[in-house]
Amino acid sequence: MKYFQCGRYRFGLDGEEARPLVMGILNVTPDSFSDGGRYDSVPAAISRVETMIGEGVDIIDIGAESSRPGAAAVSLQEELERVMPVIEALKDCGRPLSVDTYKPEVMAAALASGADMINDICGFSTEGSLKAVAPYDCGLCVMHMQGEPGTMQNNPHYGDVVAEVSDFLERQATKLVTAGVARNRICLDPGFGFGKTLDDNLVLLRNLDVICKRLDLPVLAGLSRKSVVGALTGKPVDKRLAGNLAIALSAVSHGASIVRVHDVGETVDALKVWLATQ
Repeated sequence: MKYFQCGRYRFGLDGEEARPLVMGILNVTPDSFSDGGRYDSVPAAISRVETMIGEGVDIIDIGAESSRPGAAAVSLQEELERVMPVIEALKDCGRPLSVDTYKPEVMAAALASGADMINDICGFSTEGSLKAVAPYDCGLCVMHMQGEPGTMQNNPHYGDVVAEVSDFLERQATKLVTAGVARNRICLDPGFGFGKTLDDNLVLLRNLDVICKRLDLPVLAGLSRKSVVGALTGKPVDKRLAGNLAIALSAVSHGASIVRVHDVGETVDALKVWLATQ
């Protein structure tokens, strides 16, 4: 049986019990693109997680630094001050906690405090990140990004976006395995919206199964409320629910094992109906 080891939790990836996983987004930031400032206190974060658990979330992804296009970097100390109290408050909530960070110091502190997964927009290419995560039994999400958040959407360009993204993901996954990380701890994220045009995003979405088959690792798709949905629907961030659900189902139909979303309950319901009709 194939599975994804996510710290204290294990998720089956094949067999009758396997199903797409829903990762719920918890931004403890003042400036994230769609929900900045809503959950940047510990009580608000706890309340939001309680709601997501009631809605059927599988993994909680905590972000303490916005990575939206044009976002300013946050200092190490500020990120730690935002994320650590939330991890302490939620580590026994009954769901795996993922921490969205590219800083090795935050990775190490989060894992030592009970986090189950690290979700790295830099794909563990930052110096020291491999050393920070290798000793733990945590899940790891390797994401592709062209450039860095401040400038990544200025002029993204690829010769073959599927091949280039796949090459990077394969290279970084190999580095993790060489550092002692078991393959069943690794999942991959093509990085929708991170240095990609609308066409790049759509080509990647249509070819998720190609990435899955080539690398033989589960794929995470993070498309919720992003500009690709806005471009396709013409709707502002707060009016994209229908588009979000459609693109999550599309990602799963093309091979994604995990969808990272803001609208947890609605996505869980949509997946239940979709699975029942397959």
